[in-house]
Amino acid sequence: MATILAITFPIYATIGLGYLIVYKGWFSAAEMRSFGQYVMNIALPALLFNAVSSRDISDIFQPDYMLVYGLGGLATIGFSYALFSLGNLDPKRRALGVMGSTCPNSAFIGFPIMLLLFPDLASSVLTLNFLVETLLLVPICLVLMELADSDNTQPAYQQFGTALLKLLRMPLMIGLLLGLAASLIDLSLPAPVGRFIQMLAASAGALSLVVIGGSLVGLPLHGNRSLAAQITGIKLILHPALVGLAVIILTFFGLIQLSPEMRSAVIISAAMPMFGSYTVFAQKLKLQGAASLAVLGATTGAFVTLSLFLLWLT
Repeated sequence: MATILAITFPIYATIGLGYLIVYKGWFSAAEMRSFGQYVMNIALPALLFNAVSSRDISDIFQPDYMLVYGLGGLATIGFSYALFSLGNLDPKRRALGVMGSTCPNSAFIGFPIMLLLFPDLASSVLTLNFLVETLLLVPICLVLMELADSDNTQPAYQQFGTALLKLLRMPLMIGLLLGLAASLIDLSLPAPVGRFIQMLAASAGALSLVVIGGSLVGLPLHGNRSLAAQITGIKLILHPALVGLAVIILTFFGLIQLSPEMRSAVIISAAMPMFGSYTVFAQKLKLQGAASLAVLGATTGAFVTLSLFLLWLT
């Protein structure tokens, strides 16, 4: 257990620090948002570029990992959609529930945990997770949200394409694509430029956790508590369980070959709380209260569930 606490305690101590400095007024919520923009638009794109450009393309893409992560995510979308439909929720709350159940915070929480757990694999895991989430899971969830909006008359396939194009324009995706291009042409950066990018990349880990903690201060804690609890439970337990089931089934039939480290990484990645933009997307549906409750519950509850998954997997 001491080994598990050596991983989870620094993560949650840093999140707690972020909460404290905003709660005490040492930094404002607006300043935290600026830090978050720095991480999303500068530090993490630099990290992805550095991770991808410095490796051979065959070392970057691991189809087995992406298959497991993608299938587990799709299964979570299907199960959560069915569960929320059985609960007689309206389309907007159902779409909110599906997104919260399926889209993990791979960047702000997952990456720092992977740095402590598998330091040599952390950048690769973030890259693979980001590819699956950006190209598959998040667009599907965004389409469900758009379909829930009665004012939107676009066909689903057009909405999927629109969501995908928006995601491809994100600095994170641009950094990843530039890194892939550099890897393909075997580009060697001048040493000063390489060190500059590495320095920016190194700033992502701790600051991202501080931002997560600071963002929890002042969340509107009113809304559908039952829905928030269901979303939290599915995200923290069902999603990683379905990914783990995909690992077991595909391995049993000889369809994938993953190292023990990558098997653990893909399950733990799915066990992360929902991503930070969740409450932003919820605002369009006027459901930010339920989303905020789910984010708070999942972020705090993950201390227990992640510890249990780490204890089992490591």
